[in-house]
Amino acid sequence: MKKLMSFNVNGEVHELAVSINKTLLEVLREDLRLTGAKTGCNEGDCGACTVLVNGNVVASCTTLAIEVEGSEIITIEGLASKEGLHPVQQAFMDNFAIQCGYCTPGMILATVALLNENPDPNEEEIRDFLRGNICRCTGYKAIVEAVMDAKERIKEKSI
Repeated sequence: MKKLMSFNVNGEVHELAVSINKTLLEVLREDLRLTGAKTGCNEGDCGACTVLVNGNVVASCTTLAIEVEGSEIITIEGLASKEGLHPVQQAFMDNFAIQCGYCTPGMILATVALLNENPDPNEEEIRDFLRGNICRCTGYKAIVEAVMDAKERIKEKSI
């Protein structure tokens, strides 16, 4: 059974006929061709499928699309602006917090949510917030450094 649904993804409204048992990840990847959110564990444990729904971190692999109808959804594809990369994206690049890139979109979106919630987290708070995003390549040292750098970039930008 399909239902006509409306989604605001990256600032653009999409109306789609979606099966009521389809996940948000499937809608993003298959219907909207937004492939930044990755299929990982399909259990909501690895963070590869992370997107922001109304500013909150959501595992899109375990979220039914019908649950987020009408919500504001941000994927990695919608984070940069015409002026350039988001400060978090740039900090991840500059701090070499990216290797294979599989976890990177989820890490970056989780970092954006963290810094929106807590603009000045310490290392322990960063590690705690990102515990739901698994990286198998970099270790977490460069990622934590990137988050610390990003928070400073955002502070400078808002001054």
